[in-house]
Amino acid sequence: MRIPAITVMVVLSIGAWILAVAPQSLRGSDPGSGARTPVLVELFTSEGCSSCPPADRFLQTLDEQPIAGTEMIVLSEHVDYWNHIGWKDPYSASFYSQRQSAYAKRFGLDSVYTPQMVVDGTSEFVGSNSGLADKAFRKALGVPKLPVHLSSISAGASNTLHAHLETGALDASFGSREADVYVAVALNRAESQVSAGENAGHRLAHVSVVKSLTKVGALKQGQVLAQDVQLKLELGSDPRSLRLIAFVQEPRQGRVLGAAVMPVTAQ
Repeated sequence: MRIPAITVMVVLSIGAWILAVAPQSLRGSDPGSGARTPVLVELFTSEGCSSCPPADRFLQTLDEQPIAGTEMIVLSEHVDYWNHIGWKDPYSASFYSQRQSAYAKRFGLDSVYTPQMVVDGTSEFVGSNSGLADKAFRKALGVPKLPVHLSSISAGASNTLHAHLETGALDASFGSREADVYVAVALNRAESQVSAGENAGHRLAHVSVVKSLTKVGALKQGQVLAQDVQLKLELGSDPRSLRLIAFVQEPRQGRVLGAAVMPVTAQ
């Protein structure tokens, strides 16, 4: 049985939130990354949900990098359980609903809901709640991060994306015996003119819309990862409209230990 969605909306004052967030400690950041601490922000959203547009706009603001010393790496993951009420979200997939359900189980939630934001795999809250977002970001910035590097990213006429991925060593200080390594391909920008459902008549905009999310490797304590990655893109994809995100996460969708993002270029 499909888990019902709970819809909620919290009024968001983005400008006030930005002014309230001071630069954070950079302890544990990778010196080679320009002293910016990565924070992975996942938003589970749907174009069929009337409470989601404020959270979508919040994610756009985070993508503009409003916090000094921080690299916000955002993922917009569109669930499919709203598709039955009149509007089929063109960016939705059951995979993202399943990923959200796994988070719900780990966080001990009774059900899934939209919009839901998950920060570094350790904090979850309504995706437009700026106060809880602030607390989650401060928490994420207070822990060491595993270095993650992407390079040699390109895509050609074969609709295959090529990249090189490296991580730092998963040493004992992270408190994890193992971790999974993922890569996501996302659209930089996406828009829809919604003609039915709760958002009928509205034009909705999104950032970093995930098109695929793939586990490409695993780390054991003391190991590093260095490998070439090949990912098949959808036919007709414009590489210049894509970004590649890599992140290292404890098994069963636990804590995110490190992340990186880079634009895709055409060959």
